[in-house]
Amino acid sequence: MRGLIDVHSHFLLPEYVAAAERAGHLRPDGMPGWPVWTVQKQLDLMDRNEIATALLSVSSPGVHFGDDFRAQVLARRVNESAAELGRDHPGRFGFFASLPLPDVEGALVELEYAYDVLHADGVVLMSNAGGLYPGEPSWEPLWRALNDRSAVVLLHPTSPPQWRQVALDRPRPMVEFLFDSARAVTDLALTGIFTRYPDIQFVVAHGGVLPLLGDRLDHFRRTFAPDSLPSVTPQLDNLWYDVAGTPDAVLGDRVLYGSDYCFTPADAVERQFAALDARSGDWRERVRANAERLVAARVA
Repeated sequence: MRGLIDVHSHFLLPEYVAAAERAGHLRPDGMPGWPVWTVQKQLDLMDRNEIATALLSVSSPGVHFGDDFRAQVLARRVNESAAELGRDHPGRFGFFASLPLPDVEGALVELEYAYDVLHADGVVLMSNAGGLYPGEPSWEPLWRALNDRSAVVLLHPTSPPQWRQVALDRPRPMVEFLFDSARAVTDLALTGIFTRYPDIQFVVAHGGVLPLLGDRLDHFRRTFAPDSLPSVTPQLDNLWYDVAGTPDAVLGDRVLYGSDYCFTPADAVERQFAALDARSGDWRERVRANAERLVAARVA
């Protein structure tokens, strides 16, 4: 059996952490602190658990800390570093490029560079960028560009803009990440992004609970706006969902493997492997085949 493809794996550069801390992110999303990442620790985890390839990305809070130019510089730095890791370790690493949203013009420039020069496998977008959600009308040029490239988009949760009022001093990844992903996916569905740009392949990180939204949204649509909103359930059925952070993940037809390392510690990653192995003897083959369909160029 060939190894897994990890579509949700994070890396941390010291200069990225320094930039985030200067912007006030000393406890990212309410977590105790920043994890320590090294390429050797990542490779060791991959080798122990038969992960052939990890598609690296920058996690929440992303690369935009309030200044467009600084965000452009930081996005370029992390993307070039991720591409370099792939060159240094052939076949072991790909990456999803960071874009400096909500700066749409800067995002379009970085998208072109990431694809045409660095050969990115896709992009990572946060569930909101500076409080703007992905149905924001000014983002339309970005969706067109992503659709033209048949891009893979990893939709990663981040803290909601009102987190101080709703998180109650608890780590936001515990609950608020799920809710903010739900807001983002709902916005994408009800603004027609999924239907207008069908060539974009969306991967919803930590997405195990998101398919439950469909029935509820369609109930409201049928009751209150039957003629003005598209049916939601078929749109959600076309998304991909990763198992990151879900110990008892539902292994449906559109599920991918994601470790969430290094924000999920190695021992927790390995506990999830044990739980998944105990539940299903063929889950590795299934999620590997799904990932091959999604990123065929990387695994060919």
